[in-house]
Amino acid sequence: MPKFSDHLIKKIQEKITCYPEGKQKSALLPVLHMVQEENFLSPEVMDEVATLLSISNIEVYEVASFYSMFHLKPVGKYVLQVCQTGPCCLIGSDTILSILKKKLGIEIGQTTADGLFSLQAVECLAACGKGPVLQVGNRYVEQLTEEKIESLLSELRTAG
Repeated sequence: MPKFSDHLIKKIQEKITCYPEGKQKSALLPVLHMVQEENFLSPEVMDEVATLLSISNIEVYEVASFYSMFHLKPVGKYVLQVCQTGPCCLIGSDTILSILKKKLGIEIGQTTADGLFSLQAVECLAACGKGPVLQVGNRYVEQLTEEKIESLLSELRTAG
């Protein structure tokens, strides 16, 4: 089993206490977010989460594999998630993905050799009126253009 840091274990235990006795499964989403700060969600990591929450492994797998915000394999420091839902596709998200693939030299689902960027196509990012849209971390970049992509990549490379 993976060894979580003592700090992470303490944070998880504190989060579990926010929920009624016997309802620790309710902590699953926030716990997965916490764990992902230290690890990608490998089967071993998800098994440890299940043990800590006293729930079945499959309950963790179902949730982690459903949401695009959880990573089941290693990813870059910056995960660029481009919306591919109908409204964004109609106004150019396919073009945005093509530009990103070319500029980064990777395909969807891959990570750059320097480990800085991963590229994902995801379903609705809930910004239909401002598409095409990309999410990186908790930040949305809306009404994407090639210039905005250049600026974003430059900014993220500088921040390293």
